[in-house]
Amino acid sequence: MSVERFRLLVAQHPDNELFHFSLARVLLNEGRTLESLPHLRFCTEHKADWMMPRILLGKALLELGRKREARPWLEAALALAVGQSHEGPEKELRALLAEMKS
Repeated sequence: MSVERFRLLVAQHPDNELFHFSLARVLLNEGRTLESLPHLRFCTEHKADWMMPRILLGKALLELGRKREARPWLEAALALAVGQSHEGPEKELRALLAEMKS
């Protein structure tokens, strides 16, 4: 689906986290990282246990050179990955956070 289609869905259903998430994903895929941030933040604010928006938000912030701002999102995502037994994301996040320290 296109950015325009998801923008319309978000406009029609502004409280729907899945539409915000889908819009953010499409924006990220098109390299429109900055535009994705409000939609990823919306998802994190409305679902405390949703790991993926936190991962994507952290990575988006890193891409934008905002390392200090990215770290807490990646750490929160790691805590959720551990708590929810998501081994793949846990391994990826641990590596990413270790790389950030160097």
